[in-house]
Amino acid sequence: MLVKTFPIFFSYLFKVPTVLFAVVSLLLAACGDQNQPAGRVQGPVSVTVQKVNYSYASYYDEYPGIIRALQEVELRPQVSGYITAIHFKEGDRVTKGQKLYSIDQQQSQAAYNQAIANLAVQEANLVKARKDVERYRELDQQDAIAKQQVDYAETAYAAAQQQVEAARATVRSVQTNVRYSTIVAPFDGTIGISAVRLGASVSPGQTLLNTISTNDPVAVEVTVDQGRIARFSQMLEAAKPSVADSTFQLMVNNAPHGHAGRLGLIDRAVDPQTGTIKVRVEFPNPDHALRPGMSASLRMLANNSSKSITIPFKAVTEQLGEFFVYVAEGDKVSQRRIRIGKQLGKDIIVNDGLYEGEVVVVQGVQNLREGAAITIAEASSSK
Repeated sequence: MLVKTFPIFFSYLFKVPTVLFAVVSLLLAACGDQNQPAGRVQGPVSVTVQKVNYSYASYYDEYPGIIRALQEVELRPQVSGYITAIHFKEGDRVTKGQKLYSIDQQQSQAAYNQAIANLAVQEANLVKARKDVERYRELDQQDAIAKQQVDYAETAYAAAQQQVEAARATVRSVQTNVRYSTIVAPFDGTIGISAVRLGASVSPGQTLLNTISTNDPVAVEVTVDQGRIARFSQMLEAAKPSVADSTFQLMVNNAPHGHAGRLGLIDRAVDPQTGTIKVRVEFPNPDHALRPGMSASLRMLANNSSKSITIPFKAVTEQLGEFFVYVAEGDKVSQRRIRIGKQLGKDIIVNDGLYEGEVVVVQGVQNLREGAAITIAEASSSK
């Protein structure tokens, strides 16, 4: 059966029309065209170019930061006892020396009274010892008393003097405890929410009562790379005390603060783990809109004393984390690797890779490759 079908099969093959082979050839040609590289344009590519020039670029470097109070202190008691009075309204402004908390003074007052009484006793003993030594000295001059008695009197007098000094020191110590029973504001500022209430028991140095911080001016602390230390140091040396500088602007909740700041200080050392250093810039806060702990963005006017190259950002292409432009050389282009800097709206600063007078392709970049032929549709010069 199989032997009989072979002649029929070969006879059928030889009868296939030649048109079928033509169709197959066309399909293969179409498939071959689809395998051509995407984006490759036959013939010269029409592009728009721009001449590279140096210009002054004014822009701001931005640093995230946290708003801090210039002065902030936690109030903690120095004596133990119970809170007997709170003399302020939470969240109010307080002045230096204003009474804030009162702690039960019964124990400290009793100790103070006892110390005063002990001082009186020691002073009386001192008077007696002084009179004895004076009398024994007179008798000694008349050779009417033994020398040993005079020595005893002198020793007793010296001891009485020391006991009086010790009693006075005890009075001062107890008096300090009495004074510490009243907590006062150490400086002008804003007081927070009280951590204790009336009748609460407090312990020396452990119980947190409240926190006071100043609110005008305030500071924003940012972290900058150690490579910027030189510039910040120059600005700090040139800065005048209490004079704001338009170099610094503060952005809070994407809105400008409205007051210029001044460079306050640079931290003493660089963090060896990150290679960064803290910088503090102070800002006026007359309306108290800024509160410690708020997130903010510090904008610093970049050093524009020298010119820089700026090109349209659309002229730049990225490949594997590196940036390139196409430089027009006659009727062809060559791809050039560049190092970019700050983006300024639709433009970007080129730190390295381009030179004044060169021409870069601005439009039509997506249709280019290394060595591609071009025709310039329109040329313009950067300002």
